[in-house]
Amino acid sequence: MKHLFIVNPTAGGKDKSIAVSRMARAAFENREEEYEVYITKAPMDAAEKIRTEAACCDHLRVYACGGDGTFNECVCGAAQLDNVAATPFPTGTGNDFCRMFGKEKDLFRDLEALLNGTEYPIDLIDCNGRWCVNICSVGIDARIGSDVHRYSGLPLVHGTGAYIVSAVANILKGVNRSMRVEADGYAAEQPHALVCACNGRYYGGGFNPSLHARPDDGILDFYIVPGVSMPTLVRYFGAYATGKADRYPRVIRHLQGDHLHIEFEEESVVNVDGEAIYAKTVDLRLVPRAMRLIVPAGMGFFEDSGR
Repeated sequence: MKHLFIVNPTAGGKDKSIAVSRMARAAFENREEEYEVYITKAPMDAAEKIRTEAACCDHLRVYACGGDGTFNECVCGAAQLDNVAATPFPTGTGNDFCRMFGKEKDLFRDLEALLNGTEYPIDLIDCNGRWCVNICSVGIDARIGSDVHRYSGLPLVHGTGAYIVSAVANILKGVNRSMRVEADGYAAEQPHALVCACNGRYYGGGFNPSLHARPDDGILDFYIVPGVSMPTLVRYFGAYATGKADRYPRVIRHLQGDHLHIEFEEESVVNVDGEAIYAKTVDLRLVPRAMRLIVPAGMGFFEDSGR
C-alpha cells in the first residue's frame, strides 16, 4: 500500500508543504509502507496524479492537505476506483466537509488516526462530469462565492470582508435569475434566487442548510428558493444558513431525490465543493458508493448506518 499526500501550496494563503513533509516523515519513521508528498502545480493536477499512481499500485491512500478545493480534486481522482481511498487532512483554518462530523471533525487533523483508520464507501454527486462530495449550488450564493477573489485584493478588504463586499455587490445586481429547474417533485421555469443540492451539510465557510444530509444514505437534500425580493432574501437567509429552512416552506422548498436538472438563459456559475464551474445546462445526479473515504480511527459517525 502507498500513502500519497497531496499538498496545495496556495491553500489558506500559506505554503504548508514543508510542515506536511515533516509530519509524514515522522509518522512513517517506524512504518514500512511507502509514502510520497506531492505538491500540486496546476488546477486538477491532483486528480491526474492520483489516477497515475492508482494504475501502478495495489492500493492507494490519499490525504488532501489543504481545504475543500484540494479535497475536491482528490475526490475527482479517487472516484470509482476500487483501489483508492481518500480523506481530507485540513492544513488551513477550516474545511466545510469536515464540519459535518461535529465534535469528531478534528480527527481529520490527527494523522495517526487517519493512518490507522478504516475505509468506508460514500456517495458522490456527478455535476456535468465533475465530481462533488459535499454541496453543489447555483444562484446568488454561487455568484457571491465566485466573485470573492475580485474584492480580496482591495485595500482594507480581507477574509470575511471580501465575502461581504461580494455579497453586497451581487445583491445589488439582482437576486434572481431565470432558470428552469426540475427535481423529484418539482418543476418550474421562472426566476429563482438559489438552488442547492446537499450530500453534506456545510458550505461557504459555515452555511448549514441541511441538518441531516449525509454522504452514505443514497439521497440528496434539495433546497430551492423561487424568485424573492431583496428584503425577503435578507430576512430568511439566516434561517437557510442555520438549518431552519423547513420552518418556511412557502419561501424555501425542501425536497429529496437523486437527480436535478437546471437550464439557464445564459452561462452561469455553479458552485461545486466551493469551486466554480460554468454552464448553461446543469445535470446533477447522485452516484451511490462512488468513493472510499478514509474514516479516522475512533470516529463513530458511520457506525449506525447499517451499511
